[in-house]
Amino acid sequence: MAFRITGLPAAEFADWFALDDAGLAARGAVARTADSNPGFPCRISLTDAAVGERVLLLNYEHLPVASPFRSRHAIYIRAGETTFDAIDTVPPMLRSRLLSLRGFDAAGMLTGAEVVGGEALEAALEPLFADARTAYVHVHFARPGCYAARIERA
Repeated sequence: MAFRITGLPAAEFADWFALDDAGLAARGAVARTADSNPGFPCRISLTDAAVGERVLLLNYEHLPVASPFRSRHAIYIRAGETTFDAIDTVPPMLRSRLLSLRGFDAAGMLTGAEVVGGEALEAALEPLFADARTAYVHVHFARPGCYAARIERA
């Protein structure tokens, strides 16, 4: 089964990087400096920030659906990144973490869920996409619970 993984659209966040600390605070966000790698995963490029890089930590509505599963959580983003968009390619950022996979139908209702090490992502997608109702899968980092990426059938 072919699949497509996408990060968040870079253009959606362009204005965030012009904000100073007060501007970020007014929007409920903060700037941080990465002090470990891995540890500061950019949801645009699906790469980990290098130690010393500036990242923004903000709240993002990753599942803006009219269902009980509507959801938002904290994410990191980095300036100047290109949106990850690839077929049958798993970025190292996902491979190295424990993941929670959540399948959703077109109406934003949960169709299935799995917890898996990133090295076994493809195998865990099979049963989720075997359910014809599943339109897409959201990937979350299992321990902190934050949104990581979206996966669709390719």
